[in-house]
Amino acid sequence: MIEKINWFAWLILVILWNYGFPKASPFLDVLVAGILSLLFIIIKLIRSRYLHKINSRSKNKI
Repeated sequence: MIEKINWFAWLILVILWNYGFPKASPFLDVLVAGILSLLFIIIKLIRSRYLHKINSRSKNKI
């Protein structure tokens, strides 16, 4: 479910970029889409590390 939300948020941001900067070159469109993709990948990694930390702490409690 979170994956779908992330994909939808990415799509909305790309659409906002395209409407916000209609005269941007195709290169910039691809560059911004790539940067947004990397940003969402980094967010996913941070979220998974945070959840892993929480789960490992709860397993150590008696």
